Amino acid sequence: MRFKKLDLNLLVALDHMMTLRSVSAAADKMFMSQSAMSNALNRLRQHFDDPLLVLVGKRMELTPRAEAMQGPLRDILVRIEATIEEHPEFDPSVSTRTFNVLVSDYTLRVLGAAVLREFEKDRAACKINFLSQTEKPAIMLERGAADLLVSPEVMLSKDHPSSLLFEDEYVVIACSNSVHAGQPMTRQRYAEAEHVAMRPPNSDQVAAEETLVQMAGVERNIIATTFSFSTLPHLLSGTDKLATVHGKLAMVVGQNATIDVFPLPFDQAVFRQALQWHSYREQDTGLMWLRSAFERAASTLGDHPF
Repeated sequence: MRFKKLDLNLLVALDHMMTLRSVSAAADKMFMSQSAMSNALNRLRQHFDDPLLVLVGKRMELTPRAEAMQGPLRDILVRIEATIEEHPEFDPSVSTRTFNVLVSDYTLRVLGAAVLREFEKDRAACKINFLSQTEKPAIMLERGAADLLVSPEVMLSKDHPSSLLFEDEYVVIACSNSVHAGQPMTRQRYAEAEHVAMRPPNSDQVAAEETLVQMAGVERNIIATTFSFSTLPHLLSGTDKLATVHGKLAMVVGQNATIDVFPLPFDQAVFRQALQWHSYREQDTGLMWLRSAFERAASTLGDHPF
């Protein structure tokens, strides 16, 4: 099909090339030969009178024209994909669909197994890929690279629908053999101790618990950081250091780590973890079932006793 002399099939090829920054990878994605994909790129360059992708070192980079086109083009393709992929009925027991879900290591550790149990209950034949959250996970949702995003409610995009998944609160953990064992976790003890903390891999992000501590007017003496919440309890082993983690994570990880858990020694707001999906896929019956599986899994999570 042509629109203003442009073969619209070329736009799909362009989308893959811009996303993957590679002609050969885009060819593999579309089950085309590399020469056919190169030919598609040449035709696109002629139509737009722009190189679109240029080789910089060993990597293809987008020209300013291509960067300006990338978002609107992905938006158009997501609308088309949402229209043709939606079905009046969805049966997880016969569907071979693969879902991509963006999660943090905290969500994966706390909720992942419960989600897979819901898949088993429904005898689901479909698959799920738990994907690590990127610098801006909302962009992956926008581009259709992810079906669902699980994230703190305050970090969600306002442009797409969402629902509350579960609530949690932060706690303090320490090695069971530390100097903190059997002692009350006071504000002073917390402030004077050495801490291990999680820092997001992307420097422009701030961990939610860091914001919470700062709002309480407490300055932690952080002597070690990690990229993963779930590793914190194990890093405390044999030390007198403290870590601030989600209560539900402390429950799960505490089953395999010798830790003591204390209430946070200052006030905190409830931590709300939410589920978000693209607005164009609101009526996607497959995603409706997947959202239900996550919600059912979240309902099985117990409240921590700390």
